[in-house]
Amino acid sequence: MPMAIIYQESSFQHNARPAMQYFLWVIPRGRPSNAYGYSQALDSTWARYQKETGSRFKDRDNFANSYDFVQWYMHTTYTTNNVSKWDAEAQYLNYHEGQGGYARGTHRSKQWLLTTAERVAARASRYHTQLAKCKDRLDSASSSWF
Repeated sequence: MPMAIIYQESSFQHNARPAMQYFLWVIPRGRPSNAYGYSQALDSTWARYQKETGSRFKDRDNFANSYDFVQWYMHTTYTTNNVSKWDAEAQYLNYHEGQGGYARGTHRSKQWLLTTAERVAARASRYHTQLAKCKDRLDSASSSWF
């Protein structure tokens, strides 16, 4: 599931950022948030992750670090909002809206976000199936290599 979330957030681009906003199509007004990297983690959430995991030197533009961040966030979603780690839709809604926003139900009025969460869940299911097939092939191939 972390791969599906990372795909949705950054399309696996290490330096992804939200699109720049412009006034009158010419004058830059800045970005809507400070999200950055594979995971599109906000500065404040990334700092919390670093503090809680003792990982001061991890970077958001490093894939392994971002993957670990998403797993950490999914675990905190489980402990905070009691959302199963296997519920891709609810996990993504927590990821996008924040755990407090999800608890308040901010996602309920955003049909586009609910549709996106369904796509993330479908992609997570596809990735899970692909991984299982690869594991089966690797397991059978590893027994014949010797």
